[in-house]
Amino acid sequence: MSERPYITCRELINFLDDYVGGELPPAKAAEFERHLSVCPSCVAYLATYKETIALAQHSMGDSEIDDSAPEDLVLAILALRRES
Repeated sequence: MSERPYITCRELINFLDDYVGGELPPAKAAEFERHLSVCPSCVAYLATYKETIALAQHSMGDSEIDDSAPEDLVLAILALRRES
């Protein structure tokens, strides 16, 4: 087995939403989980992230998400998120 470097904590955080949503390609998900196997801080961060999502969904109940944000604004935020 070759020794390849682990992804960094920052890289893990950049892919967190896709991982939780089940949208990471299998190879990237494996690297994500490989990092988690050696980084208790990221395991704790992931647990907190999932709990935050669950609490937000619970607090929203049956209310709908306000989708009135301009599409350009949403796209700009997503682009900045990818750059960081």
